[in-house]
This record gives sequence, C-alpha cells and structure tokens, in this order.
Amino acid sequence: MTTTAPRLGTALARLLILAAALLGTLLAGAAPASAHAALTGSDPKDGAVVATAPKEVNLTFSEQVAMSADSIRVLDPAGRRADTGEIRDLCSGSIVRYGVELRAGLPDGTYTVAWQTVSADSHPIAGAFTFSIGAPSATSVALPDREPGGGLVGALYGIARYLSYAGFAVLVGGGAFVLICWPRGAGVRPVQRTVVRAWLTLTGATLVMLLLRNPYTGSGELSDAFDLAGLKSVLETKTGAALTSRLLLLGAAALFVAVLFGAYTRRTDPKEKKDLVFGLGIGGAVVATGIAGTWALAEHASTGIQPGIAMPVDILHLLAVAAWLGGLTVLLIALYRAPSVERTAVERFSKVAFTSVAVLAATGLYQSWRQVGSWSALTGTRYGQLLLVKIGLMGVLVGIAWISRRWTQRLADLPSGGLSSADLSPADLSSAEKETEGVEEGEASEVDETSESDAVPEADAVSLVSEAEGASGVSPDVDPERAAQLARQRAAVATARRKRERDADPERSGLRRSVLTEAAVAVVLLAVTTVLTTTEPGRTEEEAGRSTSASGPAAVPDRPVDVRLPFDTGGVDGKGVVRLSLDPGRTGANGLHIYVERPDGKPLDVPEVKVALTLEAKDVGPLPVAPDRIQAGHWSASGVQIPMPGEWRIQVTVRTSDIDQTTLDKNVKIG
Repeated sequence: MTTTAPRLGTALARLLILAAALLGTLLAGAAPASAHAALTGSDPKDGAVVATAPKEVNLTFSEQVAMSADSIRVLDPAGRRADTGEIRDLCSGSIVRYGVELRAGLPDGTYTVAWQTVSADSHPIAGAFTFSIGAPSATSVALPDREPGGGLVGALYGIARYLSYAGFAVLVGGGAFVLICWPRGAGVRPVQRTVVRAWLTLTGATLVMLLLRNPYTGSGELSDAFDLAGLKSVLETKTGAALTSRLLLLGAAALFVAVLFGAYTRRTDPKEKKDLVFGLGIGGAVVATGIAGTWALAEHASTGIQPGIAMPVDILHLLAVAAWLGGLTVLLIALYRAPSVERTAVERFSKVAFTSVAVLAATGLYQSWRQVGSWSALTGTRYGQLLLVKIGLMGVLVGIAWISRRWTQRLADLPSGGLSSADLSPADLSSAEKETEGVEEGEASEVDETSESDAVPEADAVSLVSEAEGASGVSPDVDPERAAQLARQRAAVATARRKRERDADPERSGLRRSVLTEAAVAVVLLAVTTVLTTTEPGRTEEEAGRSTSASGPAAVPDRPVDVRLPFDTGGVDGKGVVRLSLDPGRTGANGLHIYVERPDGKPLDVPEVKVALTLEAKDVGPLPVAPDRIQAGHWSASGVQIPMPGEWRIQVTVRTSDIDQTTLDKNVKIG
C-alpha cells in the first residue's frame, strides 16, 4: 500500500535540531586529520649544529608511510633545494626510516627539512625542522602554515567520509531489517526510498573521496581534484584501490537492492520466496562484508599491532554498527511512515539489535586496547578522550535501546488490531480534512472558497465515506464541484485512517519516541566515530612521545655551543655583549670561555662574571660555575660538568660596578 508521511510534530523537529547542533559542534571542533604515523627521530636532529655537511638526511617514523619523490625536501638558507631528490628506503625490520641525499659542497648556515607523506592508515602527515652546518644563520624559507588534510578540501573530505559511513550503515542495516525482520517492508515505498538513497549516498561519497584524495594528501587545492595524473597516482595507492573496490562492490549492491525491491516483492509462491531470501541473504552478506573490508584494509586496522586479527574484528564491528543503526533508521521510517509494521517485526529487530550490541562491545573492547594501550593514553591523549566520549554515547544509546526494548515487550503483550473506515468519526474526518487542505499545493484558495459547501453533515458521514472509498474514478456526469469534494473527502479519509493507525495505542507511540531519540544519539555517535578515524591513536602518540624523549634534544657533535647575549646594567660602561662558548658542547667535561665586549667589539673589563646551568625538565640545577679572569674581558673555567643531555638554561650574571649588574639567560640544547 502507498503511504504518505504524517506530520511528525515538534518533538521530531527538536530532536533533529539537537542532533544537527551536536553534529555540527563535533565536526566544527574537530582538528584537521592528525598524524597516525609520527616522526620519532631524524639525523641530523632538530636544531643540531654539525661541524661538516652530512651526506644525507634521515627520518624515522613510528609506522609505515608512503613516500613519493618529493616527500622530503632540504632547503638551504636562501630557499633553494639542497637535496638530490632521490629518496632512499632505509627500513629494517620494525624500523621505518627513509633518507634523502644532499648535494656536495653545501655552505655553512641553517637548513630546513620539510617533509610530507601519507601514513599507512591513509591519513596525510607533514612537518618541518632545521639544522645548521658550521653555525646557525638567518633563513628565508617560509613554510606553509596549512595543516595536512586541512582547509576546504579537508572539510569536504571529512563530510564525504561521514556520509560514506552513514550510507553504509543504512544500506546494509536497512537491507538486513527487511530480510530478517520485516519481509513485507520490501514493498513499502518509504523503506525502498530510504535504502536506495543510502546506496546513492555511499556511492556519491566514495566518488567524492576518490576525486579529493589527491589534493587531500597533497597540495590542498580543490582544483587538483580533476588532475588526471594525480588521480592515476591515487589509484596506485592502497587507499585508491580500496575506494575503487568499494565502487565495484556497490555495483553488486545495486543488483541486490533491485532484486530485493523488485523480483522479491512480486513473488507469491512461498517456496520461491524462501529460496530468494536465502540467496539474497548469502549474497548480501558477502557484499556487505566486502564493502566493510574496504575500510579495514586501508585504515586503522591495517597497521599497528596484530593487523591479522584487527582487520576481521574491524569488519565485524562495522557490520554490527550497520545492523543496529541502519536497522534502527529503517524502523524509525516504518513507525512514522508505515504504521502498519507488524509487532513481530519490531520484536525480531529487538533481538538483532541486542546481538549487534554484544558484538559491538566485544570488538570495541579489543579495538580500544589496540589503539590506546594504556590508562594514561586513555585520559591524556585526544584519541583517548574522544573514545571516552564515544563510550559515554554508547552507554546512553544502550540505555535508550533498553527503553525501546521495554516498549517492544509491552507492545507484544497486546492483541493486534486493525482499523476500517467505519471506525472514523465525523470529527476525525473534519480534522483530517483540515490537515489535508493545509498541505495540498495549489488547492488552498479553492478550499477556502468552498469550505462551507464542502461541509459534511454528520448524518451523511458514513455514506460519504463509503462513496469516497468506492469511487475509483469520476464519471463525466458528476458535477465538477462534487467531484472535487469527493477527492478531498477521499484524501481526508486516508489521512485520518493513517493517523488513527499510527496513534492506535500508547505503546506504539512510546516506541516511536524512544526509537527517534535513539536515532538522534546515533547521529552524534557516528560523528564521533568519524572524528576518531582522523585522530592519532593514543598508543602511537605515546610511543612517539617516548621516542622523542628518549632520543633527547639535538646533539652538537665536536662543535662548541656559542651564545651571544647583549646586556645593559644601566651604569657607566654598562652596555656591551657577552659571548659564551661551551666546548665541546656535550655531556661530560666541557671548557667554558666568556668574552665581555663593548658595543664596538673591544674588550670590556668587568669586576665579576658568574654562570649557572639549569636543566628544568629534570629538575637539575642551578649548577654554579665560577670562571677565572684570564685577562681584560676574558673569563674561563675548565671541567664544567654537563651530567645529562637536554635543553639547558644558561644564566650569566655580569657586574659592571659595585652596584650595577644584570642577569642574562639563554636556552641551549646540549647533547
């Protein structure tokens, strides 16, 4: 039977507005795609000062990355390329390292290393650091401040990613709901439209992601979406292959949808229908598993620890999400737009939802352990915090689902009933007619003009209903005004019947409200899940932090640490410059030389110079150093001990008279 959507009331509008607001807040507050692989080390290190030019620059990552010819660029102080452009694969076992050779004869100065690549779970990452040859210098290199995967392209790609998840859930969950819970729903127009639109959404979002993939991982320019060379390079990547495979599987899914809503609905023989259900179930399960696998093979599950276990678990997780949330969506549509949905269908879906929640709990627990790994990462990283939000939303969703299950049980305890036209009172006809007149396009003025003449006497209500229901057409002999009246009455009868069926019992109304609330929370939950897929896992973030901490700050091999500090004590001859040199500038014993000069560069003889060293990160110091005066403007100390590497703060106190002195400080990295 063909159904028309009744008005859903302010409750639905408010819930949808709330869900949209929460979704907008999540997506607006989501940062651009964060690194899922992390740079854990480099040679030379960030900020290092090396005595001679290295032959190459090496980068070490926390997990596998996809390198292109332009992934690592080394720029000299003038912004010119200082590398040969040849990327070397230096990976060994679990160590992921790549390098680029430098040109010969590089002059002294500060060099910038800019890198951009794609992590194994499909997300773009980028960064930059500097090192110096001989001594630091000024540099004219200006790096872009755009985050990888950010900007307009990143926003569009994120929206397409969310829509692809939503489309998959409704497509797979809607098909499963019809096959398992409500076979008669295959012939209900609103259900058909919902599943078909889900297929269109998933297909369109996949195409958009495929076109945006090149600018998303590269330039960030929207115009590059139609660069054929870039599209060709995308198709050669793991993510490109996954998106292409998804499109091919969606072709098979289109055939499944066509048979489900076509040949299946026309079958009348029970045996043929049963055989077709079996074939659709097997084929649909294979196609759904394949589509879910395109995410598992290209994103989080495909990298990190235990990928052989993680990928099947991820597929099960996605299928459980689809069976629950997608089926919930179709159930909501059925409750509002096809109130004749059988109570047995609701009961079956309640069992499917319970099983899906159990699978979600088991697979989600494993995924959480795999991606977080520790309690500190759960509370101290962005991924862990988002995961806590997702767990909270899941708890809310399960609570609402429990309420829905209670409504379902109460609904099952009641005898089912039906409605006929004889159950409709003249008051029902009158109110329904007004509602129909208010929404019918092009008839508002006609209704106003004929409202009095179209009024139905209470004594003639039943006969008029019978006449309106029995009329399959309008005879040429019928007065046009009477024909219009009959058409309006026919629509009023249908609307009133649907409204009466929809509101037939409080249990059904309560179930509709709880399912609607459940769907609103599910929208937000899906948004959090989408943001999680673009956030660096807590385990990776902590491991990268430990690696960076363990490697320490930049080393300064066989080269003194030179510091230049202008000062002004405010007295006579109170202005000048302190030059401090720490040789060799590494842990252990060092020689310290301090030169105090006037602004014109000539030595300035001062009464006293003191030095203190502090490593704040380790709560070491201040370690006092009392240098000896060698000659005018020159002070020295030998055997200055640096107990450990780190970023040390050097404080120099200069006294130019009995009452005039100042303390200067500078942070330096000592290896």
